[in-house]
Amino acid sequence: MAKKKEESLMRAEPSRGISPFEEAERWFEDVFKRPFPGFGPDWLPRLRMPAFEAVSPSVDIYRDKGDMVLKAEIPGMKKEDLNISITDDTVSISGEKKKEERVEKKDYYRYERSSGSFCRSFRLPKGVLADKAAAKFEDGVLEIRIPVSEEAKKEKKITIK
Repeated sequence: MAKKKEESLMRAEPSRGISPFEEAERWFEDVFKRPFPGFGPDWLPRLRMPAFEAVSPSVDIYRDKGDMVLKAEIPGMKKEDLNISITDDTVSISGEKKKEERVEKKDYYRYERSSGSFCRSFRLPKGVLADKAAAKFEDGVLEIRIPVSEEAKKEKKITIK
């Protein structure tokens, strides 16, 4: 009787080298998602830690009507708490969230504070017009639209030999 070979899934690494900052960010994300990796099998669901997950926004990047669109979910923050910077090849979003709650009632007193900051940067494709970028923040969703040049929009045909 042949023994089944046990295989584990491997994380696919990006084709370009990752920077030390990206490597550190990935390591911290892994630690907070599974703080005690030695306990329990890998198929168990990872622990959810909302305090850490709420600070780093989920981001979608896609093309729409000739624009590069970046959408980030940042609930509970105000536009005054956000910073956006853009260069020809990078867009960065950063912010700081501070929450303070005080409850005083007859039988008890509670005072809770939490805060956290984030910074996310994304490489932009060639041909974006960074100087014409526009952003809006509505209902906890930040949307950044960056027009793409006409040259970059053109479809390039490749012949097969």
